[in-house]
Amino acid sequence: MTQQVSTVVLMCGLPGAGKSTYAMELVRRGYARLSIDEVVWRRLGQRDAGLVLEAEAFDQLKEEVRRDQRQELVELMLAGCDVVVDYSFWSRAARDDYKALVESHGCRWELLYLKADRTVLERRLVVRNGEDGANSVTVDAKLFNRYLANFEEPSEEGEQVVMQSSA
Repeated sequence: MTQQVSTVVLMCGLPGAGKSTYAMELVRRGYARLSIDEVVWRRLGQRDAGLVLEAEAFDQLKEEVRRDQRQELVELMLAGCDVVVDYSFWSRAARDDYKALVESHGCRWELLYLKADRTVLERRLVVRNGEDGANSVTVDAKLFNRYLANFEEPSEEGEQVVMQSSA
């Protein structure tokens, strides 16, 4: 009896591109989902609670969660589960690291790049910033510009590009 080979979908894109919405559709099809944002949200509580972490402390918490979820990903792959990793994967180095991890466990990866122009992203973020929940973390103009400046768009990395419209 052969073990099922897991598929690991690596979501990639800027805030507001629709990564979590797409990932949730994969969950409905049976994928396990890993999301740093949701675990951080659970650990910190709702933003209305008045708790504000300094950027360094927030980044440290996100890194701790990423390490835990990386181990969880390995366990899910060993169990033969399909997984969607709902991160931004903003750097090529991070994407390459996860692709190598997936391959080292005999599994296959798909890099799914949700691409949208700045106007679409900004419009979606205005709506999202007014919502509550783990998948609606506020992204203000300063943070959005930082994300734009640091995002390394996938190119010739085996990515599948999904263009996002104004909806």
